[in-house]
Amino acid sequence: MSKLAQRVRLFSIAFGALSLVLVGVACGDDDEGGDGDGGELKVVTTVSPITSIVENIGGTKIDLKGIVPEGENSHEFEPAPSVARTLADADLIIMNGLQLEEPSLEMAEANKRDDAVILLLGDNTVTPEQYKYDFSFPREEGKPNPHLWPEPTLTLKYAELVHQQLLALDGENASYYDDNFDELKRRLEMLDQRMRQAANTVPQQNRKLLTYHDSWAYWADRYGWTVIGAAQPSDFSEPSAQEVADLIDQVREEQVPAVFGSEVFPSPVLEQIAREGGAEFVDDLRDDDLPGEPSETLHSYIGLMVQNMKIMLPALGGNASAMDDVPTGVVFTDGPSEAEYPQ
Repeated sequence: MSKLAQRVRLFSIAFGALSLVLVGVACGDDDEGGDGDGGELKVVTTVSPITSIVENIGGTKIDLKGIVPEGENSHEFEPAPSVARTLADADLIIMNGLQLEEPSLEMAEANKRDDAVILLLGDNTVTPEQYKYDFSFPREEGKPNPHLWPEPTLTLKYAELVHQQLLALDGENASYYDDNFDELKRRLEMLDQRMRQAANTVPQQNRKLLTYHDSWAYWADRYGWTVIGAAQPSDFSEPSAQEVADLIDQVREEQVPAVFGSEVFPSPVLEQIAREGGAEFVDDLRDDDLPGEPSETLHSYIGLMVQNMKIMLPALGGNASAMDDVPTGVVFTDGPSEAEYPQ
């Protein structure tokens, strides 16, 4: 064997040994990093209210990652290429569906493992006959309003679907998931009852909503309110001059006390509509941006809805005190959550 051949052979042996060491180190790092390789089910979610619901049921038995940053327009969110790896590692991918997260769904379908499950909550909660269409989601464009979660009985159906899927994929922790779901169900039923009680304190003539984004269609149907309009068109642009004039006239005619902007969709146009229509402008309703910090009990789906009621109902002449003792923290008690809420 030539000296060159000997050197090549020795280099190959050394490189092979080094590769084995590096692979071992990488695997060891994953195990120690708590990335789910210790046995936890790897679950990926999209918008924060859904992440919160999944967190409450899965607790510390799942490795949970949300991929849509809070405060992001979920309708226009485009996942970064790095998200593909997160989706490829997942055992369960949970999305709202109803055509809300189409780029993320496309990436998930292209990158997921063959045995991974994609669960579309909205598609399995309402039928096409129950779809709602409105200014931001016109029927002729074929995309129904996907904002089911402000309505807590529909969110309970979301929770039921999540619970069933966790049981199917991780039966060893069935009793844990059962206990968490039972407590979450109790709280969502309480939220629904208190929300109805508080909403009914608003004078009948004021139970009308004009918002920037059409997020309240299913909520309004549940509690007997009317959504009289939204400022944001279906292409997420600002409304035309004629649309603004029509909304101003509508506010005047309906004598609406307040119109509501959004944390996610700031809109000077809506402020103009409120001012010229003679209504108060309230600009801090939230669609899917959870209040508070991730470490705080208010940072949850229930916290989101309690906060929204405390903002919306008094501005329309009601009293939101019924929401005061609705618990907003996580339902599990076996340790701190490690769910990732991207900021």
